[in-house]
Amino acid sequence: MEDVLDVYHIPYDPDYPMVCMDESSKQLIGEVRKPIKSKPGCVKKVDDEYVRYGVVEIFMEVEPLAGKRHVAVTERRTRKDWAEQIKQMLDERYPDARKVRLVMDNLNTHGVASLYEAFSPMEARRLAERLEIHYTPKHGSWLNMAEIELSVLKGQCLDRRIADMSTMQTEVAAWEADRNSSAKKIDWQFTTTDARIKLKRLYPNL
Repeated sequence: MEDVLDVYHIPYDPDYPMVCMDESSKQLIGEVRKPIKSKPGCVKKVDDEYVRYGVVEIFMEVEPLAGKRHVAVTERRTRKDWAEQIKQMLDERYPDARKVRLVMDNLNTHGVASLYEAFSPMEARRLAERLEIHYTPKHGSWLNMAEIELSVLKGQCLDRRIADMSTMQTEVAAWEADRNSSAKKIDWQFTTTDARIKLKRLYPNL
């Protein structure tokens, strides 16, 4: 926990950007009956019945100090899917960074081994050398600032029924562009000192 909190308070450095990554799933849901649009004196009517079209995965990546985020909607979240997101992040969004300080939870797909499963040893090593990974502790996912962005995304963009992945990708891309244009940053206030006081019960008694 303290490792992550210390990383959060390192001053902004474009050569070593701090990026938080998290994943979530979202059900694709369609309408059985077409909703009736609202009109003067009559609210919009939506039938309670719906149809499920499967589940998609959401990869959220946010750089809190720069006010930038990237969201990918995919069919799966396997080791190879995670590795592809890492490659895109390093080569397309941070090509000039010496290293990316990456904060994420300790999911079994979130590791250098996934890079070796997806790419050649030379390519996997190249990518791994540009990562400085910091894991949130078990039961401490609230420390990941990407969770905040996922919550905003679900509240502002994914709070309705979306039936297919292509529509969701289009909607999410529009949300991402709008949020990035306003450069919304996250002002993280919780410090290691705060943790030692407020979460004292989590520390061993010596």
